[in-house]
Amino acid sequence: MASDLALRLKAARTDRGLSLRGVAAEIGVSAALISQIELGHTQPSVSTLYALVNFFGISLDQVMGLPLTVSRVPGAATDTGAPGRAEADALASGARLEHRASGARPILEIGNGVRWELVASAPLSLAEAVLVTYEPGASSSSDGSLMTHPGSENAYLVAGELDLELEDSTVKLRAGDSFSFDPARPHRFHNSGVEPASGIWLKVSGEV
Repeated sequence: MASDLALRLKAARTDRGLSLRGVAAEIGVSAALISQIELGHTQPSVSTLYALVNFFGISLDQVMGLPLTVSRVPGAATDTGAPGRAEADALASGARLEHRASGARPILEIGNGVRWELVASAPLSLAEAVLVTYEPGASSSSDGSLMTHPGSENAYLVAGELDLELEDSTVKLRAGDSFSFDPARPHRFHNSGVEPASGIWLKVSGEV
């Protein structure tokens, strides 16, 4: 049976009237791979998932099946620039406590031993915090190639060690390290250790 992720990705394609071959050609993979992902027979790698969602123009919330976060209520401000009633109501709603107990957070199991767990995301929030785990041997790409994508890469490594290949250099990230770089630069994450590596990634609303 296809997973929720598989069904969401298929819906994103069919809602736009796109063919398997057309999507595959745009992101540089085979139509057979897209078909296998949509059927739930294989999980996309991080690089393939980035390519798909950025091509479709969908967000992390949509990938995880959550309602869209709102950065501003359109037309809600008054002539003086002060918040109008609609914006004030939304702000009041967004100010409530967003509590997610352990085991109750949305999780994406991605190919190659990578897992994304949405830690925090609230209405009117400008960012989501995602707990990303790389199992031993896991990589952000299935073939070892470097990837690029829009958005930003800002993270803090909580546990383990992670190799960051950034263009022509490799940086060994260890627990307690933080990093930030422009993901338009070719890069890849890889766990060459024997323990899982996990960290908190901060993703701006609208990014995957």
